[in-house]
Amino acid sequence: MSETQSLPDLSEPQLLRLAQELGFLLRPGDTICLHGDLGAGKTTFTRALIRSVANDDDLDIPSPTFTLVQNYETARLGIAHFDLYRLGAPEEIDELGLEHALTHGAALIEWPERAEDALPADRLDIFLNDGAVVSDCETRSLRLEGHGSWETRVLRLVALHRVVREAGFVDDDVRLTPITGDASARHYARLTSITGDKRALVMDWPRQPDGPPIRDQLAYSQIAHLAEGTMSFVAIAEALRAANFSAPQIFARDLDNGFLVLEDLGEHEFKHAMMEGSSQEELWRAATDVLIALRGVPIPSKLSATADKAHVLPPFDTGVLDIETELLLDWYWPAIRGTEAPPDIRKSYQAAWSEIFDTLSREPHRWVLRDFHSPNLIWLADRPGVQRVGLIDFQDALAGPAAYDLVSLLQDARIDVDEAIEARLLTHYLAKVQQSEPGFDPDAFRFTYAALGAQRNTKILGIFARLAKRDGKLRYLAHIPRVWRYLTRDLAHPELAALAQWYDAAFPPNIREKIPAF
Repeated sequence: MSETQSLPDLSEPQLLRLAQELGFLLRPGDTICLHGDLGAGKTTFTRALIRSVANDDDLDIPSPTFTLVQNYETARLGIAHFDLYRLGAPEEIDELGLEHALTHGAALIEWPERAEDALPADRLDIFLNDGAVVSDCETRSLRLEGHGSWETRVLRLVALHRVVREAGFVDDDVRLTPITGDASARHYARLTSITGDKRALVMDWPRQPDGPPIRDQLAYSQIAHLAEGTMSFVAIAEALRAANFSAPQIFARDLDNGFLVLEDLGEHEFKHAMMEGSSQEELWRAATDVLIALRGVPIPSKLSATADKAHVLPPFDTGVLDIETELLLDWYWPAIRGTEAPPDIRKSYQAAWSEIFDTLSREPHRWVLRDFHSPNLIWLADRPGVQRVGLIDFQDALAGPAAYDLVSLLQDARIDVDEAIEARLLTHYLAKVQQSEPGFDPDAFRFTYAALGAQRNTKILGIFARLAKRDGKLRYLAHIPRVWRYLTRDLAHPELAALAQWYDAAFPPNIREKIPAF
């Protein structure tokens, strides 16, 4: 079975943009076969794709006509460029290292006909032919045939090509460059014009399947109320923009295929802004003011994503609190102790948190953007008021205690926030809210702040251990000492004394800053 899509009469710039779009979607293990006569544009297409993945317009890409294969290592993935025109026999492709190439990256194959049935069954075949002459310019016509997983992925490639055009990027000088990702399932690329007067971001986020059930026949993502696709991002972005916050404008969307073209708020994340001379306290105070203003924004019963699709903010309930704190025992405990957490330890841990969770679940429901910390905050110094802070990661937002976002900000897991700055900005927040909300109890808020700080920092310890163990992302381990310092600070609250005793017994101070070895 296969899926065929045709793209007729593409100009050379449009052909190159399609190559860049395919490069954006390329993943390790992919095989792309290019068919066409001499001069059909196979090498031109391949060079555009490789340069896009490598983010290097000047990368030298010689034809592998005589070497038969040329290998490229990029930050995203390795690419093996095969030219089989001089292949003696189909089975010789194994000697060229195709299997090894697909284990470590992707393969682009010109003259695949010479390999006959020796090619992977899971592949994308691209057939290039001369097209019509349009405005005195020659064009190319493409036929895309997707086999195996590419039966559906070829539809996404065509959808991406369409949504970029719908966003207004139809000029010949538009370039698409993938952006290296972090811990997210989403992928991004930057759209820019050569003149620099037009730019946007492309988000690639196909709907995520639920993982295996782990409790009450529900997957972790369902219990933790994690977003599974672009609809929540669209709905929340538009609600935040309507409330005068700097969430990205959405220029085009394809919710079914998981593509958005967004306003590019720039690269001045708070960390970068600090490196360029901005005061940390100024930045964090501006973000604190965003959260103060957000308290005054009612949560609609439904957030519109399209004319016929809406999103409802899930509650920050005990299920979320509990499953997130369990990450400590599931991943961090084994990393430190070398064994699974015993049943009695798990039982005492759950008991220590139980009453705290009950108290937190009764907090008034306000906006909780959930990942409100420096990597997701963009400094827009030229904008007024709360609009100076760009918001880019909020698709998992919940309805729950407002203190969660404040502690996420003031106890940033990736950047040290001095305890004195934290104290001043917490006091600033409390004073401003007291002025606007009669009956606000600052002491009760301080407890909620400390309890949610303990819960969040506990979760982060588990997540960082999971990223290192499961995903091989060891760089997150460097943040563990900082997270423990925040957690110790939170557990000092008098009303968390019983919880603090559990942590003191399970993780004595002498091992709290130990970096797990994997």
